[in-house]
Amino acid sequence: MSKNKLIITQDPWEKLRQYTDARIALGRAGISLPLKEYLRFKLAHARARDAVYQPVQTGDILSSLETDKRNVLLLHSMAPTRMEYLTRPDMGRVLNHTSRDLLCSEKSGFDLCIVICDGLSAPAVNATAAAVTNGLIKLVDQTTLSASPVCMVTNGRVAIGDEIGSLLKAKMVVMLIGERPGLSSPNSLGAYITCKPKPGTTDEARNCISNIRHGGMTVSKAVRKIAYLVEEGFRIGETGVGVKDKMNDGYTPLLSFRTDY
Repeated sequence: MSKNKLIITQDPWEKLRQYTDARIALGRAGISLPLKEYLRFKLAHARARDAVYQPVQTGDILSSLETDKRNVLLLHSMAPTRMEYLTRPDMGRVLNHTSRDLLCSEKSGFDLCIVICDGLSAPAVNATAAAVTNGLIKLVDQTTLSASPVCMVTNGRVAIGDEIGSLLKAKMVVMLIGERPGLSSPNSLGAYITCKPKPGTTDEARNCISNIRHGGMTVSKAVRKIAYLVEEGFRIGETGVGVKDKMNDGYTPLLSFRTDY
């Protein structure tokens, strides 16, 4: 007796898959997904869940940071555990008392503060944050801008950068944070640029660069884009909806703060 063979029907848009990691044109087997695509979905879902719970490799990042001219401050939010961080977003937006006291004892008054935060994807921070930070530091060190110690935050949200910037009296904060993982990108790093940071700042006052990862926005392009938005923020005195991204491919950001031109 011959067995019936289930025929996989190809999707007519299948050729578009070469241009995107999005889950499109998967085909079908009967009324369901082909087994191969179903298993790929389960694996992607598992990787996304793992990204949320994995710890940041703090030691590896510290050893990768080129911080000869400044220290790195290790900070923690009010969320003591990962579960509380996930269920209490408000606790991730503020520093715990020890970290707040540490910043209050530090020198203050800077043009720029770079913050690295685990957010919702430790793999994104582990893979990319040090490289972006090093690239940005190299640009800033060629200018007259002053930079605070790099701050690394555990169990933090975007808004925690406002408190850090306020305590260090920084004019601008660049927050590098692991973004909420997707099924095709569990390792996406985001960058949030905020001028005049202070507690209570809302999101329309920030600029965001998303999808910094292998297969997304490259590190070199992200560094240039962040530097451009920082430059524009200083030029007009604000970030967020008032800043329009008009940077062309040949533009070199932060030249206006260099003395050798």
